[in-house]
Amino acid sequence: MPMTATTVLTARALLLDMDGTLVNSDAVVERVWHRWAERNGLDGAEIMKVVHGRQGHASMALLLPHRPMEKNIADNERMLAEETADMEGVVAIPGAAELLASLRGLGLPHALVTSADVPLSTARMAAAGLPLPDVRVTAESVGASKPDPEGFLKGAAELGVAPSECVVFEDSGAGIAAGRSAGMRVVGVGERAGFHRPDVVVRDLAQVRVSALGGGAIRVSVGA
Repeated sequence: MPMTATTVLTARALLLDMDGTLVNSDAVVERVWHRWAERNGLDGAEIMKVVHGRQGHASMALLLPHRPMEKNIADNERMLAEETADMEGVVAIPGAAELLASLRGLGLPHALVTSADVPLSTARMAAAGLPLPDVRVTAESVGASKPDPEGFLKGAAELGVAPSECVVFEDSGAGIAAGRSAGMRVVGVGERAGFHRPDVVVRDLAQVRVSALGGGAIRVSVGA
């Protein structure tokens, strides 16, 4: 990962992805998608290169481009129900609880921006023992999935902050692309993020510290 010394970013709001960023849900995601791959005659390992960060129906549209979208949406609804019922192995990313506590305790603007819907995001954050931010942009809030920037732009708008003054925390290629398209700086979280050229990469959120600066600014220290 391309980070050794501490990097300092200044922002007015932080926009946080959930899966892979705040919550490690890889085990259940792989279980559900491998079952879907088997049902559709696809290679499970190959589809995992596509699905992270996107809404399920958007991933299906890439994987089966000639299939009617109505079928993808129906499959996605079933898979969301499966995922919401399966919390085995869902845990917090190291440092996530401390980062959220710091943001809330200091009153710093932040939002959850996730491709999960409300039931799934609520269940996974609870399973990981993490509080939900007051501002949340979920699958129901947008018309386009990441890598479209709509979700991050909505998060910035709800917080009343210009996109250029936001810092995104993301783990997936789709999410990193969405943050960049929104005109935001991106902190990549985890090994997966390092392949997609975020502005800086951390192993996990234990390498992130936030503090309040004057005039409503946030100091984000990213480093070992």
